[in-house]
Amino acid sequence: MSENKKTVQLAHGGGGKEMNQLIKKLFFKAFDNPVLQSEEDAAALTFNGPTAFTTDSFTVAPLFFAGGNIGKLAVAGTVNDLAMMGAQPEYLSCSFIIEEGFALDDLKTIVHSMASELEKSGAKVVCGDTKVVPKGCADGLFINTSGVGHIKTQGISVKNLVQDDVIIVSRDIGRHGAAILMAREGLTLESDLTSDCATLWPAMDALMQAGIDIHAARDATRGGLSAVLNEWAKASNIGIDVDEDKIPVCDQVKGLCELYGFEPFDLANEGTFILAVPQSDAEKALEIIKQFDFSESAAIIGSVNEERAGKVVLKTPWGSSRYLDVPHGELLPRIC
Repeated sequence: MSENKKTVQLAHGGGGKEMNQLIKKLFFKAFDNPVLQSEEDAAALTFNGPTAFTTDSFTVAPLFFAGGNIGKLAVAGTVNDLAMMGAQPEYLSCSFIIEEGFALDDLKTIVHSMASELEKSGAKVVCGDTKVVPKGCADGLFINTSGVGHIKTQGISVKNLVQDDVIIVSRDIGRHGAAILMAREGLTLESDLTSDCATLWPAMDALMQAGIDIHAARDATRGGLSAVLNEWAKASNIGIDVDEDKIPVCDQVKGLCELYGFEPFDLANEGTFILAVPQSDAEKALEIIKQFDFSESAAIIGSVNEERAGKVVLKTPWGSSRYLDVPHGELLPRIC
């Protein structure tokens, strides 16, 4: 890749010398592992036992935000989907759709952040694809990642919640959606708010190794806490009661919600997960989660109540109750 080339050119996707140099000097170097370096048309992999498989595409705008970028988000998002199934992330594919004229320095920053995030779970990028489209045909950069992993604990499912299960949230909610909103709107508020974008596998692994009986687990991405709890209530045909004053929300997120008329329960997260565990395991699970960075605010926020099957009830600090519904419409498009 010529040093005087400061932006991605159409030739970088043309299958020739320029594309080969981009792949070898950037992608192969950052994601270096024997499977990728074999340069075959497909990765030859071996699986033992039950395997989880997931895929996702990332179109977040802006590409860089407080606490992360599209690359970190792509790796963490795919790894987290595997982790919530009790699966140890092993292999990822990664495809880039790059707009002509995209800054090479920005691409390098994004790819290196992906390599750094991969180290947190031990997963490897073993295959991929690069496409360059003419200027105006994409918004800078889109990334698609797929992931596979070995399921270490079976039975974690949206359909497995039962009476008296306890609901735990791993940290304060709504950070990613709020951080994207701040970056997109160019807000200059005095705030150190960052996205919660992070890999969740280490925490899930610790919970499973400790023998916690996890009935359900989900990273609360689009639709936030509200979407996860409503999905669980319908899939398991149970009711869920949550206490509003026990749900951790930082002051910056509260302020933005008041400013824009949002509810923090509906905002996206990218490093926050929700658990359903038996009452007998709740305190132990909470203790384990709090050992990890940024999880000091982890909390027990509610429990399963079979009396209102398919409904989520939010108990307010003033003694009243209301249904916590699934978010309607699109609050913030392109948050992941």
